[in-house]
Amino acid sequence: MLTVTFIRHGESTDNSKPVWAGWADAPLTNHGMNQARALAKAFSDIPLTAIYASPLKRALLTAQTLHATQSMPLPPLTILPDLREQNFGIAEGKQGCLKGPENMTKEEMYAANIFPLLRGRADKFPEGESEDDVAIRAERVLQECIMPFVWKAARSGVWGDHIAIVSHGLCISELIAALARKNAEKRPERSYKGMLNTGWTSVVVNIKGGKEGEVMNFTDSNPPPLLVRVARINQHEHIRDMIRQKDGSEAYDAQAETTPLRRRSINW
Repeated sequence: MLTVTFIRHGESTDNSKPVWAGWADAPLTNHGMNQARALAKAFSDIPLTAIYASPLKRALLTAQTLHATQSMPLPPLTILPDLREQNFGIAEGKQGCLKGPENMTKEEMYAANIFPLLRGRADKFPEGESEDDVAIRAERVLQECIMPFVWKAARSGVWGDHIAIVSHGLCISELIAALARKNAEKRPERSYKGMLNTGWTSVVVNIKGGKEGEVMNFTDSNPPPLLVRVARINQHEHIRDMIRQKDGSEAYDAQAETTPLRRRSINW
């Protein structure tokens, strides 16, 4: 089987604020960095084949911390813009609310810096993205990063790869849903929103009817059916007993660290 582990970034300086935070590039807090370190320690004995990460600071540093604790040779760490969070356009960094005044149009609310909750999958703020837009990005990630591992394993008969994808809450929810929809044994769709900071969800992928060591021949235009199972959801044992330090909500300053991360190679 192929295992894909989706990991949400550590706590950022925007996570504790009631603001729209998508493409805004907020850094990790000190507490968020501690979360990333705890995550990395939990995965240090789990060999990863490849790590993919959003380029936004909060996700990239989480991924780099995970990457640095892997055994040699280190797996490739690749940064993908498609793994960024949903873009909230003109609402980025602005305070959000559940509902705006009933006597105001959307345009009037936006002009007054009032940005209520987006209700539908197609809804978006000006210059931003909808959930449907993020779903399109998620499908690209699957085709570019995950499915090649599936087809390689099916054609070689050698399974066991483990991919880690470090991204953001809303983007991850679309990624998991997109992968789950590829299951040949259809199941009711569900939401995968609400992952905690550095929480992780693992999904296992197999070929329907396939066996370990069995080589399959097929064309790209006629691939075999898949079995996709969401195995573990929002796991966070590594931070369950973590206590926030006194300056935990302050931005993490890497230059203040005395112990550098292990040298690493990153693919852009």
